[in-house]
Amino acid sequence: MRHLGTQTLHTPRLTLRPFSREDGAAMYRNWASDPEVTRFLSWPTHRSQADSDAICAEWAAKAGELRWYNWAIVPNELGEPIGAISFHRFDEDTQMVHAGYCIGKTWWGRGYATEALQAVIAYAFLELGANRVESIHNVKNPASGRVMEKCGMTLEGVLRQAYRDNSGCCDVAVRALLRQDWLG
Repeated sequence: MRHLGTQTLHTPRLTLRPFSREDGAAMYRNWASDPEVTRFLSWPTHRSQADSDAICAEWAAKAGELRWYNWAIVPNELGEPIGAISFHRFDEDTQMVHAGYCIGKTWWGRGYATEALQAVIAYAFLELGANRVESIHNVKNPASGRVMEKCGMTLEGVLRQAYRDNSGCCDVAVRALLRQDWLG
């Protein structure tokens, strides 16, 4: 794979861009402080804006790294992040990237997560040369599975008690899309 880092991507309604130090307030307000949003995530709900500020500073410092892929999901009409999407695991042998995302509750059901995931899938296949994009979701979070399904990701199976998120040890559905299937 060709590692190019977090490049700014545009969709009809969104800009996906690297995080900046200034995104902490929006992160805290729009998603990271909400236990309902973080329920199925592996990182804890932020207790203060200082938590979000620290994460944004760390992510902004990594933004130039070629193996760092972490985008702020920014609706064009809003101009501030409402969530995040990333590739946080790779397998060079199989040319696989593992995607993860979260979005603020206010924006659930509007297609933003699907639009963002479609954009990073295209980036993985067209720019990075990936062969496989995969993701997982807690089986108690079927809405996340529907996002993956809308992006063409196939359910490959359920791993029992294979992951820990803020709801505890859980079963996860594994979904993936292969380059050959995406190209059609």
